[in-house]
Amino acid sequence: MKRGDIQYDLTAEVEIVRVRNLEKNKETDRVVLETPLTIFLNDHEFITLLCSPDNLDCLAVGFLRSEGLIERAADIEKIDVDVEKGFVYLKTAAKDDLINKLYGKRMITSGCGKGSLFFNALDSLQSKRIESPLQVKAEEILKLVGAVQDKALLFKSTGGVHSAALAERDQILFYSEDIGRHNAVDKIVGECILKDISLEDKILLTSGRISSEIVIKGAKLGLPLIVSRSAPTSLAVELARETGITLVGFARGKRLNIYSHSVRIA
Repeated sequence: MKRGDIQYDLTAEVEIVRVRNLEKNKETDRVVLETPLTIFLNDHEFITLLCSPDNLDCLAVGFLRSEGLIERAADIEKIDVDVEKGFVYLKTAAKDDLINKLYGKRMITSGCGKGSLFFNALDSLQSKRIESPLQVKAEEILKLVGAVQDKALLFKSTGGVHSAALAERDQILFYSEDIGRHNAVDKIVGECILKDISLEDKILLTSGRISSEIVIKGAKLGLPLIVSRSAPTSLAVELARETGITLVGFARGKRLNIYSHSVRIA
């Protein structure tokens, strides 16, 4: 996979024993890479994420935005990426004492169950309620879901990643795959921040389960519509109703379920 002038190798070849028709054979298989990404914030080692090793600058920026430490590209004074070491160095206007209080030095998981480290479910209720006038047809949503599936080349190759996309009604704007569903979303968020693109009239599509953490992330970012091929949790539905987010699950084929604020879906 390419981004800019950097070539990323996101898979590795491994030897396996495959069983077919109760017979064992030695073969090779491709698996997705999982690597650590260490973010250095204002000259301090901040946190280590486990991720797929592409779009590392976007992941770092998106993570900081999702956690509330930056708001826009103007908050970033400098960003450098060392792909070989898996390091991203950022200079921001964030105060060091606040950063240390909230984090310290930590390693967290790939993001499938991570969520925010210091936001909890009640934080979403403190977010500004989303009043977006966005209107989307059900068939447009299903078409976007199909377009995301068409782009899922790494998943088709390895079966080991989640996908996320940011879209307008008629097109996918940004697409990402990662071993962690939160990482995949944060890579898209980071790209939007770096390119100064508003999220407040966009659609977030994800391949994974919609948890309360994903809804909280969407509420913090002002996203009016979250769509998944998978299921939401009960708390995700409750929070979506509280924060004004339209939540769509099981979007596949010719059907979908609307769990909150159905007025946005024609």
